[in-house]
Amino acid sequence: MRINWTKRITGVAAVALIVAAGIWFAWPQPIPVDLATVARGPMEATVDDEAKTEVRHVYTVSAPIAGKVLRISPPRHVGDQVTKDETVVAVMQPATPSFHDVRTHEELLAALGAAEAAVTFAQAEVKRLEAALGYSRTELERAEKLAKTGAISQGALDKARFEVDTNEAALASAKAQVEVRGNEQAMIQTRLGQPAEDATQSDPACCIQLHAPVSGRILKIVQESEGMVQPGAPLVEIGDPLDLQVVADLLSTDAVQIRPGAAVRIDGWGGSTLRGKVTRVDPAGFLKVSALGIEEQRVRTEIDFVDPPETWSQLGHDYRVIVHVTSWRDDNVLTVPVAALFRKGDDWAVYLAKDGRVHTTVVKIGHRNSRVAKVESGLSERDQVVLHPSDRVGDGIAVRERSVQ
Repeated sequence: MRINWTKRITGVAAVALIVAAGIWFAWPQPIPVDLATVARGPMEATVDDEAKTEVRHVYTVSAPIAGKVLRISPPRHVGDQVTKDETVVAVMQPATPSFHDVRTHEELLAALGAAEAAVTFAQAEVKRLEAALGYSRTELERAEKLAKTGAISQGALDKARFEVDTNEAALASAKAQVEVRGNEQAMIQTRLGQPAEDATQSDPACCIQLHAPVSGRILKIVQESEGMVQPGAPLVEIGDPLDLQVVADLLSTDAVQIRPGAAVRIDGWGGSTLRGKVTRVDPAGFLKVSALGIEEQRVRTEIDFVDPPETWSQLGHDYRVIVHVTSWRDDNVLTVPVAALFRKGDDWAVYLAKDGRVHTTVVKIGHRNSRVAKVESGLSERDQVVLHPSDRVGDGIAVRERSVQ
């Protein structure tokens, strides 16, 4: 009899143990979460964007006339030191004559024949006038002898002198015509010639030497090889690498928050973080298409280095950097991590942890950056909020802080 009661007690105890284990496993356990404490401290909001370095004053050497520029690199190379009004950065020669087609060639041959005939006609006219001048001079000598004896009148003598003067002037005009016709013939003969090797290369006086307008270094060689260029074509860019600034094309919505003198952190260039300050925000924007094909209104913003040149001397012209321009700063502000915020309708909210459970709390935030946001209302100092809340977290859910391994 006692054995039966023992078996019954043992069975009831086993069933009770199984039921207790089932209740324990079915009972909701606290969800492990990461918690952060709302605290006061310094905070700043920055505008972050890509930028590039730029020599403040770049001088472009351009072709003054149309012609052939000789090869620049070599002898010149990017980075070479140049001296104002001394260093020759480019040499130009006259352009080589162009080819002409068959019809033009025939027209030039006909024009050359006409020019030769005109020269022959002018030479014949010179001979005629020379003969006329010789005859008029003989007549003048005869008239002068007769005038001494009174055989002719004074009017006849004056007429003889007039004939000599007239023939002399006509002869001078005819000789000038011979020279004009000869030059026209030479011009047409020159136009008939086809392009050949440039005979002026051995004559330095024929070329134009372009000197450096300022002292500095060559930043860019636009026209490296020999070739024909038009007037105003850029050839070489020169500047001082130590006169360096940073230029950022910021979104217009960000640029309106920035004022000259704002502090800037510069990184992403391969070295330590540099300090800078905004010197100018252009009053006019421009349209720029992003890599994704989105049209954006950008504003040019110029930034000067605050650190000494030794810290950024390895930077050069047109180097890529990342700028963080301070648009707002406060040394004592209540902040909450951005990772704790989520949207609830049109408002921001957080999961506030208190007494082991969480409750949704609507908060009003102000300025924010990539890490924290300024709390305007809804939270107090030392409140704890859930970081990166998952779908398992909700109002009234028991939570425990995840232990750090």
